Amino acid sequence: MELIEALEDYGTEQVTALLNNIYETGNIPADISKSIFIALPKKPGAVECEHPRTISLMSHITKILLRVIMMRVKKKIKPEIAAEQCGFVEGKGTTNAVFTLRVLIERAWRYKKMCTYALSITQRRLTEYAMMR
Repeated sequence: MELIEALEDYGTEQVTALLNNIYETGNIPADISKSIFIALPKKPGAVECEHPRTISLMSHITKILLRVIMMRVKKKIKPEIAAEQCGFVEGKGTTNAVFTLRVLIERAWRYKKMCTYALSITQRRLTEYAMMR
């Protein structure tokens, strides 16, 4: 990345030309498409690596290409995502959905208690009224 930045406009032009060529032809050069995947243990010093965290090492050009693809896909998908969607959407995490659901359940529970209380008072008054007749 430092090399591209050091070359300033020339580096940017060369990267842009390469990415445009990949986009137009659909052919990704073999040296760019290679990535190395490394499995790291989740807990440091673990003897057995049962559930590893995987990282990938790839070239900077590959990272730029993947970022461009991701941004283009995001633009196409964003109108298709429902307003109610939570999780995997920026600003709409699963934590927010769980909090909202909890607030709704608490309100419904309080409302149910109020309704139950109102119904018991009404039933008691109707019973009293019926006994008075």
